[in-house]
Amino acid sequence: MTSAEAGGARALPPIGVVGTGLIGTSIALAAARLGHPVRGHDADPGTLARSAARARFEPVVSAGACSQGAAIVFVCTPVPAIAEAAAACLAADTNTLVTDVGSIKSQVLVEVEARAGRGRAGRFVGGHPMAGSERAGPEAASAAVFDGAAWILTPRDGNGEHVDRVATWIRGVGARPMVMDADRHDRLVAVVSHLPQVVSSALMALAAREHALDPDLLDLSAGGFRDLTRLAASSPPLWTDILRTNREAVVPALTRFVEALVEIRDALEHESPSGLERVLDEARAARLALGTKPQVRAGVAVLQVAIPDRPGVLAQLTGALATHDVNIEDLQIVHSFEGGRGTAHLTVAAELAEAAAGALASSGFDPVRLA
Repeated sequence: MTSAEAGGARALPPIGVVGTGLIGTSIALAAARLGHPVRGHDADPGTLARSAARARFEPVVSAGACSQGAAIVFVCTPVPAIAEAAAACLAADTNTLVTDVGSIKSQVLVEVEARAGRGRAGRFVGGHPMAGSERAGPEAASAAVFDGAAWILTPRDGNGEHVDRVATWIRGVGARPMVMDADRHDRLVAVVSHLPQVVSSALMALAAREHALDPDLLDLSAGGFRDLTRLAASSPPLWTDILRTNREAVVPALTRFVEALVEIRDALEHESPSGLERVLDEARAARLALGTKPQVRAGVAVLQVAIPDRPGVLAQLTGALATHDVNIEDLQIVHSFEGGRGTAHLTVAAELAEAAAGALASSGFDPVRLA
C-alpha cells in the first residue's frame, strides 16, 4: 500500500524525472514507493521506454512536460545538458521546484541562472546524491540505491525554503540531505568521487598494457585488484564530461595523489621501511574509521571468512552473528576466480570481534581477524 492510499490520505503531487538512466530511474522507483505519480522524459526514446516499463511511470515528450503540476523535477541528464533541461522545467510551471543530480555544482548553478534568469533560477536547488554504480541504464536502477546515502544540496541566496522542501523529500526516500556551498562540494567530490575514478581507470589501463606483454597477468588478478578497478567499467563519455567540468578541483587532487605515490616510491627506492610503514599505518587507520558509525566509538574489526559458493551460506553466516546479537557494520564478498568458493570480509564493532569470531566458529566457519 502506498502512503497516498493508507487511511484515505490525500494523493501526493507528481514528481518529474528528466533523464531516465540509472539515477533517474532509481528516483522514479523511489518516488513511486512513496506514492507519487511520476512523469519521465529522456532524449533517447529507447532508454525512456525501458525506464518507463521498469518504473511504471508516464513517459512524456519533453522536459517541460515533466514539470507541469509537479512538486519537484529531478534533472538527471549528463552534466552538459543540465542547464538547458532545468531552464525548460522552470519555465513550464512557475510553482515547480527543480533540482539536479550532477556531480559538479558550481558551474551548473551559473549555467542554470544564465539560461533561466535570476528569478526563475531561485527555484533551482543544486543536488548530488552520493549513490550509484559503475553500471548504467534503467536495468541497473533500484530505489534502494539511496538508502543511507548522503545527498548534497547546494543552496542559492534566498532559497532556503526550497532547499528544505527538497531535503524533506530526500529524507522520505531514505537518504541523508547535506547542505553545503557549491565550491566546497566540488572540492570534496574531486577527492572522494572523481579521483577514485581516475585512479581506477589508470590502474586498469596500465594492467591492460602489461597484459599485452604477458597474457597471464590478468589471470592472476584477485579480489583487491578487482575492487580497485571496478570503477573503470563506468561510462567514458559520462566521466569525460565530469572530469573536464571539475578540472579546477580534480587537477590539484591529482597532484596531491601523485605526491603521495612519490612518497611511497621514494621510501621503497631508498629502503626506508619506517617511512613506508608510516604511510601504510596512516592509511589503515583512516580506512578502518571510514565504516565506523558514530555510535561505534571503539572502532571496528575486520574478520575474513572463507565460504563455499552455494545457496544459503550467506544466510547461515549472518544468522550465526544475529543469534549472538552481533551487528554487521560492513560486508564484502570476493568470489574466487576458479569458482566454487569465496571470501567474506565482515566489519563489526571492535568490542564484538571476539563474540563474532566465536559465533562463526560455532557454526562451522573459520574466521581470521585481519584488523
